[in-house]
Amino acid sequence: MTEAIWIALIGSVVGPTVVLAIGWWLNNRKKKKPHDMVTEALAVGQTVTAKIESLKDEYEADRVWISQFHNGGHFYPTGKSIAKFSLFYEAVTENASSLQVTLKNIPVALFSRSFNQLLNEDLVSIPDFEDHSISTYGLRYFAEEYDTKSQYLFAIKNFEGKFIAILGVDYTEEKRTLTEDEIESLLHTAISLGGVLSNHLKI
Repeated sequence: MTEAIWIALIGSVVGPTVVLAIGWWLNNRKKKKPHDMVTEALAVGQTVTAKIESLKDEYEADRVWISQFHNGGHFYPTGKSIAKFSLFYEAVTENASSLQVTLKNIPVALFSRSFNQLLNEDLVSIPDFEDHSISTYGLRYFAEEYDTKSQYLFAIKNFEGKFIAILGVDYTEEKRTLTEDEIESLLHTAISLGGVLSNHLKI
């Protein structure tokens, strides 16, 4: 039986005032609050920023950051979107330089080696950029530019396993080798951040 028929039956018993009240309730029950993009973005930003500040302190890092993938312009003449990434969140100590101004609208192809490693293994671990016996995935020059002595990158993926962002933990004052337990903990943190960002981006 439809809501309209129910309302008609109830109206014959209790009168028009109650019917109007029921009709108002049914109408407003279906209405959702309008989507407030700015408020939502601020709430997510506050949550993520608090988390990376906490990570900076917990792991005694000099710089913790999150970059996200996005579209940025189009190829000529096909019009296909160019995959790029930008740094959206960052926590730094007073002794470390910020990456936020530099890492904006960077083509993904420029970091294909490190990104492919993250895509496949979820982790890029570089305890010492001066150690030439380990792979730095093409990141040594960038590390030298920003005085990064050790760097750990973690893939942030959505619920379906789609690579959406990167969590970076950098050491600029002294080299630091994270333990297996610390790396495992940060991998789990990346998973939880993936949930937060996925809900925000609806992906």
